[in-house]
Amino acid sequence: MALAETITLRVHYPLDGGALKLRTEEDWSRDVEPVAANAGGTTFDFEITLERPFLYYKPVLQRHGELRWSQGPNHLLLANGRKVRDLYPYFYADLDCGVCDLQPHRSRAGDRQHNLRIFTPPGYEENTLQRYPVLYMQDGQNLFFPNEATNGQHWKVEETLLLLGTMNLIKKVIVVGIYPQERLTDYTRPGYESYGRYLAEELKPWVDERHRTLPGHEHTAVAGASLGGVVSCYLGWQYPEVFGMAASMSATFTYQDDLMERVRLEEKRPTRFYLDSGWPEDNYEVTRAMRNALLTRGYVEGRDLLYFAFPEALHNEQSWSLRLHLPFQYFFGRSRGL
Repeated sequence: MALAETITLRVHYPLDGGALKLRTEEDWSRDVEPVAANAGGTTFDFEITLERPFLYYKPVLQRHGELRWSQGPNHLLLANGRKVRDLYPYFYADLDCGVCDLQPHRSRAGDRQHNLRIFTPPGYEENTLQRYPVLYMQDGQNLFFPNEATNGQHWKVEETLLLLGTMNLIKKVIVVGIYPQERLTDYTRPGYESYGRYLAEELKPWVDERHRTLPGHEHTAVAGASLGGVVSCYLGWQYPEVFGMAASMSATFTYQDDLMERVRLEEKRPTRFYLDSGWPEDNYEVTRAMRNALLTRGYVEGRDLLYFAFPEALHNEQSWSLRLHLPFQYFFGRSRGL
C-alpha cells in the first residue's frame, strides 16, 4: 500500500537571477517547479509526494542558459511524518579552507592566547542564509592535519564530517579546534576553571560574532579525549547554559578533578553527555564509574546520556578518530530529518 505522504521541501538560497528548480530520481531530466517563493527570492517551496519510504533529489540552478546541479551528494528525503523540511544548497565548488589558517585569539586580560583552526562546512561562503551548530574541540593540533598531530595520527575531523554529510546522517556543523596553552594545566583542576571561563565568556561570543552560528546551548557542543575529555565534561557540567552537549572520550576522570563528586552531589544539568573508552588500560573503569554517577543523578541512557566501551581500543588518536562519528551523530544527527 502506497504511503502517499506529501512533503513541503523548503529550499533556502540567495538567488540573484535565474531560476531554482528540483530534480528527483523519478526522472533526473525533468524539472520540478516551486509552488511558492517569498518576495525576496530566498525561499522556494516544492511539494513532493512520497509513495515509498525515501526519495533522492537535487536542486538545480538555471542561469544564463547554464544548468548547475547543487554540489555534494544527492539529498535523501525520508518519510517520517514531518510536513516541512528545510534545505540550504550551494552550486559552486567550495575552494575555501578555513582549517588551513591558524588563528590566534587572545583573552581581554591578555593572560591567555590560544591558536584556533575553524572548520566551516562546504557552501558556507556561498549560501549565506544558513546558520550552524558549533562544536568546540580540545587538542586542536590533533584534529585536522597529520603533520602536526601526535605520532602523525590525526582525528580526521573534516573527513568524518564530510563522510557523514554524504550519508545524509548529520547536519552541517562548524568546528572550532582549540590548541592548549599548557595542556596539563588547562585541562585539569584548578587550571580548567580559568580555561573554562575563557571558552564560555570570551571565545564563544567571539566565534558567534564572526560566524553564522546557532548560539543557543542546545546547538553548542564541546568534545575531547583523555585530559581533553575531562575538561569537556567540566565545561558541560559547569556551563550548561553555554554548552548543551559534551563528549568525553577515554577521559582520565579522578586524576586531577572533582567531577565525579560534583555529579553525585549537585543538581542534574540540562546537558547531554557522550562517554566512551577502550579496554583495557583506556580509563575504562573511571568512565564506567562516571556513567553510573550520571545515571544516579537522573540521566537516562539513550536520551541525555550515551555510553560505549570498545574492546581492545587503544588510547590514541587513531582509535578516537574511528569512533568520532558516534558523538557527531548523537549531537548533530538527522534522526528524523532529511
